Amino acid sequence: MESSTAARRAVDASTIAQAFRITAAQRADQAAVRTKGGEVSWTWGELRERVDALAGGLAGLGLGKGDTIALMLGNRPEFHLADLAAIMVGATPFSIYMTYAPNQIEYVVGDAGARILITEQQFLANVLEARRSLPDLEHVIVVDGDAPEGTLALADVRGEHFDVEASVAAIGPEDVLTLIYTSGTTGPPKGVELAHRNLLAAVAGIEDIVAFPDASRVISWLPNAHIAERAAHHYLPIVFGFTVTCCPNPREIIAFLPEVRPHWFFAVPRIWEKLKSGLEAMIAGQEPEQQAASRAAIAAGLDKVRLEQAGEPVPAELAERVAAADTAMFAGLRSMLGLDEAVAINVGAAPTPVEVLEFFHAIGLPLGELWGMSETCGGGAVNPPERIKIGTVGPAIPGVELRLASDGELLVRSDIVMRGYRGLPDRTAEAIDADGWLHTGDIAEIDDEGYVKIVDRKKELIINAAGKNMSPANIEATIKTASPLIGTVVCIGDARAYNTALIVLDADFAPVWAQQHGIQDATLESLAHDDGLRAAIQEAIDAANAKLARVEQIKKFVIVEGDWLPGGDELTPTMKLKRKPIAEKYAAAISGMYVG
Repeated sequence: MESSTAARRAVDASTIAQAFRITAAQRADQAAVRTKGGEVSWTWGELRERVDALAGGLAGLGLGKGDTIALMLGNRPEFHLADLAAIMVGATPFSIYMTYAPNQIEYVVGDAGARILITEQQFLANVLEARRSLPDLEHVIVVDGDAPEGTLALADVRGEHFDVEASVAAIGPEDVLTLIYTSGTTGPPKGVELAHRNLLAAVAGIEDIVAFPDASRVISWLPNAHIAERAAHHYLPIVFGFTVTCCPNPREIIAFLPEVRPHWFFAVPRIWEKLKSGLEAMIAGQEPEQQAASRAAIAAGLDKVRLEQAGEPVPAELAERVAAADTAMFAGLRSMLGLDEAVAINVGAAPTPVEVLEFFHAIGLPLGELWGMSETCGGGAVNPPERIKIGTVGPAIPGVELRLASDGELLVRSDIVMRGYRGLPDRTAEAIDADGWLHTGDIAEIDDEGYVKIVDRKKELIINAAGKNMSPANIEATIKTASPLIGTVVCIGDARAYNTALIVLDADFAPVWAQQHGIQDATLESLAHDDGLRAAIQEAIDAANAKLARVEQIKKFVIVEGDWLPGGDELTPTMKLKRKPIAEKYAAAISGMYVG
């Protein structure tokens, strides 16, 4: 079987399972999955051996074609092993957000009908608590440490007489590859069914946009339950033979970049904002003369970027200044960040402030927004690295049709569109119309060159007391870029006479600011009540308001104590705002801004 794969391309396979067999055969000696520093490093050939053994073990436990299997694992090599082993059996593996409580675990495992769950010690207590209400969950497998009574150790789940090649041959393009459970910002999570053909179509489209070097490097660091992580750091490497480095703690991702030097790096806006804030804090700490030179260099870079984006000529003198700054400063910044070998860097999953995008372009890192959904395998539109339009998410990727409905809602038709929501035919019919168009729920604009600008979520638009429609995401992005002190902002104004905001301080920059201003207690809780800091935030709000229409402007704000963390009360695991829970939790503070 393997000898016949020698000249084939994995991207032309009919299933992800087949793609893995091709890649493993052609790249047997290349590193497939590793940890930082190479403490663990499996070649594609070693990974295949481990996958085949585990596939046999899972089949021995009763896992078969079409069955589901739950994975509650962090970013570690065993995730790739377990997911691929389940795929080889013809099963449908899906991931559970690591922040889920027992009742949430119970819901998704029950909804999927999984009889096997693979996890690790740090999540085991919650899994076992959920198991008490899951009578059909027959096996819990633990990948690390000692397996307590009633569970199995991963090392003991092996089988040698399972015909992997026959199993893979029986898998078809329409079979369900994975379930992506939506983050549940507007109700219980829905299971998005993605078939093998869906993901292969999404992956193939990327090849036409980015020329990845052979044996490209990427970092696995986002939640495995999110389509962005699975597509970018699992399926794409399977098809194109990338080397994946696992980052088990997402808070350490910035430290991983210089060690790995990825060829492609995708992150949510908050990470890029933190990188920008970190560089700005570094410059703020320089000696006055050096600080002035650094700021002048970045200002020149910004001038050049804005002229290029406007389609205007760049004066030779400005081009020379930026070239000199690149040699003297920007190249060093790119190397320090660990992004000097990247061929593409992208941001998505939430709106990104234009100022953040311009900043990275100015220092020679052309950051491009992209757009996608769980329902579209995370794909849809992306800015090509060589022709990025700042403020847009780019044109449709190859094989994707995009158009606008009469109310401005973005519609998608393509092979990347999901099969449907698991067990919810009515919700599926609401989402995908009779002509195959997926109704995304995003309000958008499309320019003459096909570039898409996302305005906001249809359900999140603010309609004030006077009937004016506004995009909270646009207002929030404008405020966030007004000061590095601002970490997160929520605009409130629906059915109200004016807009207000909840402000969360930036956990990295606020303490630096406090130190610079001689404030002893630099905790976020204390700083939320500091008069000097409040004055700085007011100054930022005033600057942001100058860029907003009068009806959009923020009239009052409250600085929230502490930080908002992914998977907490206020943010989804991918850092999207949970607007309804926020409104309920901070109801008193919000009401106070509308009194008097």
